[in-house]
Amino acid sequence: MSITGCDGIPNAANAPNEVRGSTTVRLSVRLSPIFDCDKAVEVITQKVTTNVPHGATVKIVGTNGGNGWCMKVLEPWLNDAITDAGHQFFNKPVGSYGDGGSIPFLKELGTKYPETQIIALGVGGPFSNMHGPNEMLELTYVKKITCALSHILAGCTTSCDILRALRGVCLV
Repeated sequence: MSITGCDGIPNAANAPNEVRGSTTVRLSVRLSPIFDCDKAVEVITQKVTTNVPHGATVKIVGTNGGNGWCMKVLEPWLNDAITDAGHQFFNKPVGSYGDGGSIPFLKELGTKYPETQIIALGVGGPFSNMHGPNEMLELTYVKKITCALSHILAGCTTSCDILRALRGVCLV
C-alpha cells in the first residue's frame, strides 16, 4: 500500500503543531494476482473504519480496481522457444516473476481467450527505474528483448503453422 496523494497536510518544513479539520489521502494497493480486488476493498475498508482513534471519521470514496493475472503453464514448444531465446540473446537461463501481474488488461485477455497462452515481456531491463524518477530504457536491453521476441515468433513456425500459432499466443 502506498500513498499516492494527500490534501490537508502542511509541508513538513513549516508544519505547525495543530489539529487539522480534515485530511484526504489517496491510496494505491498492489495485490497478489489471485486476490480478488473487491474482497480487498472490503478488508481494507473494515480495517481503516473500525476502532478509529480520537473519534475521527473515516470515509472511503472512489474505490476502483482490477483483478490480476497469473500466467498458466506454457505448451512445451513455446517454453522451448522462450528458453532458447533466453540463452541465445541473454546468455542466461529464462526466469519468471510476478511483477506486473496486477495489470487488469492481462486478466481481461485471459478471460476473453481462455485457451490462449499469454506471456508478458517488458523492456524495463536493469536500472530502468520504471515508474520512478529518471525512468529510462536501456537500449541494449531493448534490442535484446526485441530479438528474443522475434526468435520466439519464429519458433512458432517450426512447431505449427504461424497463423494457427499466433491465434493461440498473445505476447504483451
